[in-house]
Amino acid sequence: MSSADYDNGLLAPGRAGSPAEAAVSDVAFLQAMLDAEAALTRAQAEAGLAPADAASAIGAAADAARFDVRDIALRARTGGNPVIPLVADLTAAVPEAAAPYVHRGATSQDIMDTAMMLIAGRALDLLLADLARTERALARLAAEHRNTVLPGRTLTQHAVPTTFGLKAAGWRSLVLDARDRVAAVRASLPVQLGGAAGTLAAFGAYGGSAGLVSAYARQLSLAEPGLPWHTLRTPVADLASALAFAAGALGKAAVDILTLGRTEIAEVSEGAGGGSSAMPHKANPVRSTLIAAAARRAPSLAATLLASMAAEDERPAGAWHAEWEALRDLLRTVGGASRDAAELTENLRVHADTMREHLALTHGLIVSERLTAELTPLVGRARAKELLTSAARRTRDEARSLADVLAEEAGRQDVDLAGIDLAELTDPARYTGSAGALTDRALERR
Repeated sequence: MSSADYDNGLLAPGRAGSPAEAAVSDVAFLQAMLDAEAALTRAQAEAGLAPADAASAIGAAADAARFDVRDIALRARTGGNPVIPLVADLTAAVPEAAAPYVHRGATSQDIMDTAMMLIAGRALDLLLADLARTERALARLAAEHRNTVLPGRTLTQHAVPTTFGLKAAGWRSLVLDARDRVAAVRASLPVQLGGAAGTLAAFGAYGGSAGLVSAYARQLSLAEPGLPWHTLRTPVADLASALAFAAGALGKAAVDILTLGRTEIAEVSEGAGGGSSAMPHKANPVRSTLIAAAARRAPSLAATLLASMAAEDERPAGAWHAEWEALRDLLRTVGGASRDAAELTENLRVHADTMREHLALTHGLIVSERLTAELTPLVGRARAKELLTSAARRTRDEARSLADVLAEEAGRQDVDLAGIDLAELTDPARYTGSAGALTDRALERR
């Protein structure tokens, strides 16, 4: 059985084949650990703690293609992490003169944590690119459909009219919120360097630690932390929170599209629906479905990372180890969802005619709120409520227009509606409030 036989994404169509999946693969993680090891020696050489030739030799050897990922994984069971066998293999791969400088002064967690930040940074760059695509597509939809009216729904029922432009602007607002959170976390990802107990003692014993963390951060283009964070897991908690938020933000649009795309609603549809194994007529909303699945899965993965904040002592047993798979799964789950969201929004079909037809399903009752406000100054609140309650009941029972029934009810109850244009007042397209202005304001955000 080859290393490729262990996880090909068979049960994870949401992330299979995505750029994020490749960015966090076992090989990618191995390369990140090697990058961390090579950068550490370069930083020590910069600080005068290692020969430049040793740094060059270790850098040349730090190529994942030279190492057996599966063999390292199996040997990791002995020490509980893959850094230990990797260091042995890397040491054996460099010239004898460079061997003493491999991993010198570091602890396994320094390399694992730094590799996690490198992997996260590379995956977040891909995520940010997909969020940018999604945001642009939603901005276009919001502008194009600024005045496209459809039923607003609350608790599954028609409430009052809204516009598809405002709905798309709302989705975009969430995507921008996610972008801002992810971008802030991306900019703050730190290196990890503390040695065995976070004191940098071994580096001092080898000749000094002043400026070493800063040099290490520069080598990897990561942030310099204020303190070693072996048990101060703010970077991981921030990652978890931002990623889970991004999944939820994308999930909101997905579940709305799933609802609006139901056969009996059909106000939107995916540009290219998926097929069914049993029903040839179906065009399933696959992109929305996979995004919704990711949004449901991400919070539990984030919870594992947040729970690991309770990390005992100067280096924990179990808490740190629990993060690796959860973070990798979270990165590729959200990365896959962002790929699907970009494709979904760029190809979404909006069926404005169907939206318009649905506004008439309640025969004008969708604007009863407006009529209450209009009639109260004329006849008083109690009388307006009585009149509209009676008219609403008849409208539902008789499947007639609210305007016609209300005119009859007003005559029966001696309510003078002279000068009131009931046709205009019961036109859903004329009761969208500030939807257009709100959409415009939302689109000003960059």
